[in-house]
Amino acid sequence: MTGIDIVSLGLGLLLAVMIFLFIIRIVLTWYPQINLNSFPWNLIAWPTEPFLVVTRKIVPPLGGVDISPIIWVGICSLLREILVGQQGLLRMMG
Repeated sequence: MTGIDIVSLGLGLLLAVMIFLFIIRIVLTWYPQINLNSFPWNLIAWPTEPFLVVTRKIVPPLGGVDISPIIWVGICSLLREILVGQQGLLRMMG
């Protein structure tokens, strides 16, 4: 395995985990009574909240619905495809 393969694998895994966490955040928006500061929800909120805070400043909630996790699922999916997908940049380099 080359260095680029290892980076590609790690980056792909990281982006997949972030997509999964953002999807869970989307589902959690349906349950506003859940305290994101308590275990196990803080394990989901801690890595995603820094991204969502910045996005909420640019795109505020629409009609009370926070769409920032949806935006980040799209961004992470796009990055994953561009970098490590079948025709991704890192695959083409390796």
